Amino acid sequence: MSAFADAAGIPPQQIWDGILGRTVHGERLTLSVLELDPDTVVPEHAHENEQLGILISGAATFRIGDEKREIGPGATWCIRANVPHALTTGPDGAVVIEVFSPVRSDWHELELLEPRPPRWP
Repeated sequence: MSAFADAAGIPPQQIWDGILGRTVHGERLTLSVLELDPDTVVPEHAHENEQLGILISGAATFRIGDEKREIGPGATWCIRANVPHALTTGPDGAVVIEVFSPVRSDWHELELLEPRPPRWP
């Protein structure tokens, strides 16, 4: 198995309704490019994984703990383990890159979908 991959060539997975992820798992962390449909709601949830991210395109309303913010391209976030968070995308959807530690082992079980062109350039 090669150490290299083209993100556009990674088969997507349905992470949640309205969210496709192209994911690479290392030994200690997970990296994912996530494509979120317009007006997608990610309900409040929390997990043991620390989560860092950057919004590449689109817009969203993000709540982390008690802090809520409208975000656009270039916005970053840091979610500590077990902190509740939720997100709603804007009318154009969003593309984000996120890193999780430890590995999102729950995503290993998600079905790989047919390859399709990504929503980023």
